[in-house]
Amino acid sequence: MSSNRALLEVIALDAEDAVAARSGGADRLELVTDMAADGLTPPVATFRAIRAAVDIPLRTMLRLADGFSAGGPEQADALVRAAEGLREAGADEFVLGFLDDHGQPDLVTVERLLAVLDGCRWTFHRAIDRAADRDALRKQLADLPGLDTYLTAGSATGVDDGLPTLLTEAARAGEPGYEPRLLVGGGLRLEHVPRLLAGGVTGFHIGGAARPGGWAAPVDAAAVREWREALDA
Repeated sequence: MSSNRALLEVIALDAEDAVAARSGGADRLELVTDMAADGLTPPVATFRAIRAAVDIPLRTMLRLADGFSAGGPEQADALVRAAEGLREAGADEFVLGFLDDHGQPDLVTVERLLAVLDGCRWTFHRAIDRAADRDALRKQLADLPGLDTYLTAGSATGVDDGLPTLLTEAARAGEPGYEPRLLVGGGLRLEHVPRLLAGGVTGFHIGGAARPGGWAAPVDAAAVREWREALDA
């Protein structure tokens, strides 16, 4: 992928999804299970099957329950074990992000996971869209190893409402806390793409948009290709 080409990340639930996304022009996959809960950590066997099926980068979700809390000590321990199992299986890129009850980043849990990730690159996901203060969160996370991406819609309700925030943040690229790539996803539609590209956004994340048949249907390579072409236009 050339450095000036927009990155297209597609959610994959299994190897069939992965192959279709790859053939449609996806640059990277986000691996999850259980989209009814907005995407949870997939089984190690699923990671292995997808890794064997495609050669593009894979980012694997670390999240064991719906919502943006890591839960209590037992749940945090389970997250660490899940991360350890995925690392042992060869996973080397991840997606995570947790908030406390006050909408502040849960640095204790994040740093426990980063100790297991040991320098792997990772995305802080849409928990940022529920944070009490987005700018403060970015500055608190700025020095964490491996953080290179924020997955965000700019708003908890999606890109329609978040567009002004996304364009403001894209314009701050390179400032302290704003070095990671902005990866836009969450109610993202093709009609948003021209404004986002013009505003300097270089990362796009799709899930349902890659599945015209709904979440019960597999990723459709032609749908992914339509996005690839829009991003390259």
